[in-house]
Formats: sequence, C-alpha cells, structure tokens
Amino acid sequence: MNPAMTSGATSEPVVLDAMALASDPELEARFAESSHRILADLVGGGAALGWVAPPSRDEVAELLGHVISATQAGDAALRAAYLGRRLVGLGYWLRYARPTHRPHADLEKIAVDAAAHGRGVGRALTTALIADAREAGIEVLTLDARGDNTGALHLYRSLGFTEYGRLPDFVAVGELRYDKVFCMLDLRRQG
Repeated sequence: MNPAMTSGATSEPVVLDAMALASDPELEARFAESSHRILADLVGGGAALGWVAPPSRDEVAELLGHVISATQAGDAALRAAYLGRRLVGLGYWLRYARPTHRPHADLEKIAVDAAAHGRGVGRALTTALIADAREAGIEVLTLDARGDNTGALHLYRSLGFTEYGRLPDFVAVGELRYDKVFCMLDLRRQG
C-alpha cells in the first residue's frame, strides 16, 4: 500500500497508474464503482465528458475494461487520483488504431470529482498521463474539449497543448450547441 494513501488528511492527490491500482485489491475492487459515481455525477451536472445523460454502471465498466486491456497491450495509459483512500479523479489516453497514426495517442477523458475541483487533481492526472505518453514513445498527444469548458482548456494550454482546430456548434446537448476544440502536444519537440 502506498503510504501517502493511508492518511485521509493529505492535501496533495496521489496519482496511481494501472499497475499500482491493480496491486491494491481494495482499491481495484472499488475502482469501477467509484469511477461510475464520478462520471455519472459530473455528466448529471452538465460536464463535457462525451455523454448527454449520466452513463450506466455497465457503460463505465465496459469503458474501463477496454482501457485496461489497451493499457496491458501497451496502447494506453490509465491514471487514478486519490485523496486518502478516496478516488477523486481518473483519466486516460489511447493510442490511435489506424496504422499511420500509431505513433500518436488521444487523451480522451480527465474527470475530477466536483468536490475535489481546485485541488490540483486535474493537473496531476494530466501531467502523469503526459509523462506516460512520453515514456511510451508517443509523438503527438491530442485531445478535444467542449468550447465552453474553459477551465479544462486553460489547464491544457498551461501544460503546453496548443489549439489546432475548432468545429463551431458541433457538440449537441439537447437544443444547445458548443464548439469542439482540438488541441495537441507535440512530444517530439520536448526533451
């Protein structure tokens, strides 16, 4: 067990990779349910995570199963952030499947429990995932975000991502429309 995780009073998030998560049977057993709670609560509150309505437990379990399988194959990285023993965030990237895009990966979700916003969890997760991408030899890490997600876009810019495109009014949430903003981090230019 990670000693930093035994205290519930820690103010800094502890960010585990998939291997460290799997090495703690208690955390691993609760991971899917805790992830579902975070994702469903965020989407229910209007967060831009790809769902219009909160995902079901089965949807989240299927997604996590896919990401964990890809991680085991070397085609993904998964990170989980904890404050004490409580999951407060998760994120992952997946390598592109198309053969001509295999050197690159897409950062698909960074989700932080609303109660932990402003505590550096999103930054810690994203920083760890960038490091994982660099270690895996990823050349370009991409992501997309809903245009009104200004906090996330600010975070990504502060970590070196640059906007390379925008689809106006592309994301549909009921009658509302939002821009889809595309960002990239070229890891070939960083040492």
